[in-house]
Amino acid sequence: MSKRAKIILGVIVALFIVALIWFGKKNEKSIITFETETPFKATIVKKTVATGKVIPLEEVEIKPQISGIIDKVYLEEGAIVKAGDLIATVRIVPNVQALNSATGRVKNNQLTFNNAKNSYNRTKNLFDKGVVSRQDFETAELSFNNAKVNLENSQSDLEIIQKGSIAGSGSTTNTNIRATASGMILEIPVKKGYQVTQTNDFNAGTTIASIADMTKMIFEGKVDESEVGKLINGTHIEVSLGAIENKKFPAKLNFIAPKGTEEGGAVQFKIKADVTLDGKYFIRAGYSANADIVLEKKDSVLSIREALLRFDKKTEEPYVEVKVGEKFEKRELKLGTSDGINVEVLSGITKDDEIKIWNKASKDDKNNNGRRNN
Repeated sequence: MSKRAKIILGVIVALFIVALIWFGKKNEKSIITFETETPFKATIVKKTVATGKVIPLEEVEIKPQISGIIDKVYLEEGAIVKAGDLIATVRIVPNVQALNSATGRVKNNQLTFNNAKNSYNRTKNLFDKGVVSRQDFETAELSFNNAKVNLENSQSDLEIIQKGSIAGSGSTTNTNIRATASGMILEIPVKKGYQVTQTNDFNAGTTIASIADMTKMIFEGKVDESEVGKLINGTHIEVSLGAIENKKFPAKLNFIAPKGTEEGGAVQFKIKADVTLDGKYFIRAGYSANADIVLEKKDSVLSIREALLRFDKKTEEPYVEVKVGEKFEKRELKLGTSDGINVEVLSGITKDDEIKIWNKASKDDKNNNGRRNN
């Protein structure tokens, strides 16, 4: 072999060695070191949040017993009242047809009464002289008394149509609208001059005021059908109000609707809970609220962080990678309750296993297309 050929061969060998060293160092740099952590014991609480509002336990609507026009409103919204307190008065606007009919009955009964009175007086004089029998006198007296009663009744009917009550009867006039329950006036939707209609079998009537006991409040909200089956009456929950920050009110679930309603393609079920109030805060009716409801609770169970989980692309089963020697081994898991941060592990790993922390890998993990030391 010539000297020139040896030199060329030596250069090639040297370049080959340099290339091997360079690739070796590059591969060494691409090796990724993962941190690990072990499972731990934890109490896992699975919750759901129901949105709704806080309302009084009972709200009473005050309605008039007669139609007319509001003459005066004596109280304002927010006033504390007792049953029987005067809220407003109504000025009667008589129905023309009913007024004409009642007036006609009074006139007819007045004529009948006058005739019966004259007949009675005449018969009485004759009876006193012994001209007519007692039976004729008693018949005339009965007719007179009947005519008198009919006249008084028709006059009373006319007075009720005109004034809404009978003067001197001693009963509460229908034109006075009074509270039927004790509490706070939440709303007075009418003002002086408003026309109102009475409550009857065919008409709900105009609401003059609504009254509620603000010391007894409930949470009313809705939960999804996927969670309603896990709720139990008597469960203690916590209610947060949008108007009061950093404060939770304890409540007790007392009603779960037997029938749901469809809203936006999902079936929702109404729930109610008695709220325990704090005297430091005044809770207004209709405050928006959220209720934290515990659906499931597991005490001191083997758990891992959900961030450690991976899911198989084909089976979609959860798994983790556990360190075995210098490598990591895939372990499929059976999971239990999750709170969104930690998850219960039923099988697949032990408390001493070292689990790969995926999000602790070096930045080279992204640059090397996911090549790992497995």
